[in-house]
Amino acid sequence: MEGVEDPLVDQANILATMVGRDLEEKQFSTDRLHQVFDDVYRRRLSARIYEFDKTNVDMNIYITDKNGTVIFDAQNRDNVGADFTKWRDVRLTLEGAYGARSTRVSIEDPKSSVLYVGAPIYVRGDIAGVLTVAKPTTNINNFIANFKPEFYKVVSVSMLAAIILSLLASWWITLPIKRLTRYANDIGEGKNVNIPKLDATEIGEMGKAFEKMKTTLEGKKYVEQYIQTLTHEVKSPVSAIVAAAELLEEKMPPEQQSKFLANIRNEAGRINDIVERLLALSALENLKMLSANEKVNLQSLMSEVLESKQPLLKRRGIAIHCEIPAEINISGDKFLLHEALANLVQNAIDFSTQNEDIRITGRLENKSINVIIEDRGPGIPDYALEKVFDKFYSLQRPETGKKSTGLGLNFVRQVASLHSGDIILENRDNGGTRAILSLPV
Repeated sequence: MEGVEDPLVDQANILATMVGRDLEEKQFSTDRLHQVFDDVYRRRLSARIYEFDKTNVDMNIYITDKNGTVIFDAQNRDNVGADFTKWRDVRLTLEGAYGARSTRVSIEDPKSSVLYVGAPIYVRGDIAGVLTVAKPTTNINNFIANFKPEFYKVVSVSMLAAIILSLLASWWITLPIKRLTRYANDIGEGKNVNIPKLDATEIGEMGKAFEKMKTTLEGKKYVEQYIQTLTHEVKSPVSAIVAAAELLEEKMPPEQQSKFLANIRNEAGRINDIVERLLALSALENLKMLSANEKVNLQSLMSEVLESKQPLLKRRGIAIHCEIPAEINISGDKFLLHEALANLVQNAIDFSTQNEDIRITGRLENKSINVIIEDRGPGIPDYALEKVFDKFYSLQRPETGKKSTGLGLNFVRQVASLHSGDIILENRDNGGTRAILSLPV
């Protein structure tokens, strides 16, 4: 009701000032006022206020003297002479306070309220009476009733918009936190992951701090691990070289000397092979992202790999059946992909028996390019399936009984990871091993 009361205060004071001026100039006439209001009430209006049509003036005024006795009532002349000091609008106004009230025409009907606002009539500085403006709230109630559906619609849309904006704000704030949490968990699991894309806020600074800490810790741990593994792996061939050298100091037939010298050369070559492969793997592990990324035709790349293996394949009497569609292309570092495929093919050759065949297939499956290499060798013992990708873990080759450096499959896994791919090694149901190198399209 405050929105209605405010203009009534203005109207009451304007009219009270006009009446006060007429009283001072002795021009006040209740008859003339009745004529004016009768003309006003006879007017037919056509005022469209939003969804409400106003057709007539429903405002009333009444005037009392300084004792609170009614001297004019625009709508009810029977009230003239009545004592209105019982009403708050008159009594409080005569006392110099703000006088207003809301009274129901029908006690049972809460919508029949009429709002009354009084204003003092001053004559030469003294309160000479009260002018009250009265306004029924019926039209206001109708207006509110018509406006409610629209109001509720606006409120509902506003609330929905607020919820959506809150969800978007929450998503915008929590997404970097989730990325950083996933990054921290991946580091904890020992995964080689890059720092996620974060905004330039405190969260972004925290991500940089995480990356710096990771690099520092990894550097210390990396050097320690490699010194330990290199020492462990070189220890065996060095011991063999020392033993052979000690034996060579003794007198022995030339053929035995040749045998021990060959052992020294083999073990020295093994040390050289370990160091070279370890350096290559170390450089690969320190890569945060691919240094080269180009479009490579898989069929051509595999042909290069197989061409380099031809002398070994002929010596072993092993045939390779390769089925890779000419249209399959992969994106990545050509050199690293070549070395990874070469390691897998070498493994298949090493574990194949004499005069057996190896099957190589290239397929496009579920947005991935799968290179499948299958041999007919003895397969992988169950106890070794979870260890074959560990550094320096190797199984004896069927033909020679010797082991490799144990770095080849770990190298392949690092290459696959850098290309956002994966490598799987499993036993075939009918014997042999299956290697599956998966790379994204």
